[in-house]
Amino acid sequence: MRVTFALMTLLMVLPARAAAPVVADKVARIDGLIATAKGRNIVIQARGAVMGGGWTHAMLKSVKPSLPGDAHTIVLEFVAQPPASNQAVIPGLLPVTATITVRNRKGLVSVRAMSAVNEITTQILR
Repeated sequence: MRVTFALMTLLMVLPARAAAPVVADKVARIDGLIATAKGRNIVIQARGAVMGGGWTHAMLKSVKPSLPGDAHTIVLEFVAQPPASNQAVIPGLLPVTATITVRNRKGLVSVRAMSAVNEITTQILR
């Protein structure tokens, strides 16, 4: 009876943990950004660093431009999922990379990616 109760409790808790929202923070810095037009798409590659081990799921996340002059620019945030607060991690700067493919639209000429401490803007290579 105890085993059945423990199993039922465990099964009720598991879906709640799986549905928890994934929190992504900006990576510490961005070191490089390359944007290349390939057919109807633009492939954007970023590399940078996080402040320690345990960071996962690095990605480029699209954000709405804040300035009116950004109509011809794709604006992205370089984010990753930080380690759990109780997880032991290696301190120090560790490299991360991310790639995203976006649809090309008329008038796009550049890409700007932002991290926690800096941002890089690059032209789209044709």
